[in-house]
Amino acid sequence: MDHFLYRDGALYAEDVAVADIAAEVGTPFYVYSTATLLRHFHLFDEALEGMDHLVCYAMKANSNQAVLRTLAQAGAGMDVVSGGEYRRARAAGVPGDRIVFSGVGKTEEEIRTALQGGIRQFNVESEPELAVLNASARALGVTAPITIRVNPDVDAKTHAKIATGKSENKFGIPIARAREVYRMAADMPGLEIVGIDVHIGSQLTDLAPFEAAYRKVAELTETLRADGHDIRRLDLGGGLGIPYERTNADPPLPSDYGALIKRTLGHLGCEIEIEPGRLIAGNAGLMVSAVIYVKSGEGRDFLILDGAMNDLIRPAMYDAYHDIVPVTEPAAGIDRAPIDIVGPVCESGDTFAKQRMMPPLAAGDLVAFRSAGAYGAVMSSEYNSRPLIPEILVKGDQFAVIRRRPTFDELINRDTIPEWL
Repeated sequence: MDHFLYRDGALYAEDVAVADIAAEVGTPFYVYSTATLLRHFHLFDEALEGMDHLVCYAMKANSNQAVLRTLAQAGAGMDVVSGGEYRRARAAGVPGDRIVFSGVGKTEEEIRTALQGGIRQFNVESEPELAVLNASARALGVTAPITIRVNPDVDAKTHAKIATGKSENKFGIPIARAREVYRMAADMPGLEIVGIDVHIGSQLTDLAPFEAAYRKVAELTETLRADGHDIRRLDLGGGLGIPYERTNADPPLPSDYGALIKRTLGHLGCEIEIEPGRLIAGNAGLMVSAVIYVKSGEGRDFLILDGAMNDLIRPAMYDAYHDIVPVTEPAAGIDRAPIDIVGPVCESGDTFAKQRMMPPLAAGDLVAFRSAGAYGAVMSSEYNSRPLIPEILVKGDQFAVIRRRPTFDELINRDTIPEWL
């Protein structure tokens, strides 16, 4: 569910007409709904009711500080995967003891920044990382709380580029070696083992891979406790998918996911952390774009928009589907025809949809890409010297620009020409 609905023939973001935002800020732009962000966060929080838990938003999905502060004020922790994300979370007002640091390539500088600024835990991905973390903590005279990420070799049945829990993926320690690596960590005086971490992938639409992974984690928890380790926290990652295509069967609900966690892990008495990102932010955002041209080609027509692959790369990168709807509601019974929806970037890959059934549209008309709140603005670039597009946050009948569109001068003047040129 989201809060982007037609009202009197016009698409609204909560109580703000999308066309009114376009008139003020220009197109293309992203717009996020506060009500949707909070609703989805609370669904996860309520799903784990009765268990000691923390919902740590995976901020790689959408790291705008206004989004982070909205969720943090509701009680969310943050899952970060870089020093920049850590600093961004702190700047948004998130305390260090609610920040979990994940990622396979933490640098010594990033580790020191988090140790000095405060951290809930590091989710350690390798033996070399253990050694660097131990040395950094000892040099600072502190102890680093850690979980070790285990790779359970479970096929998440998702896109190959967002699967993380199979043996050939770069993430985590093979679960078969977990006891050995935990013994190694226990011998390092700068580290404090607090639990286990697992994350098997993103955009999962079936609970069976989660269950397979969590049962392995439950067994490992009992084994490590028998070895003398104080396993009191289980970080289960995120990955629950969203319905990008409205005709698809709906993915499992957070309540179903929570029931699975309670059924497979509830008997262990551990604090549970989950790290949802896409399901919190995905359906909370639109990308709004304007039609530049309608072009007739050889055997097919093209809808050329001012939004491009540099603004929303998911279709080009993952062959991802996004519902694309007119901002002005089509009249009932209006004929639709197949058309390719493309952007202006000089790449054939700058294609959002092929032969999508759409109502008649003309230059200047607005369209909205649904489910664009996650992995949209955060993955955008300035390819073709196109400025990053604005981000807008709506709350009720008010909206604010939470990232403005830079000027061309700002874009160009970041370059420095050497004196000898």
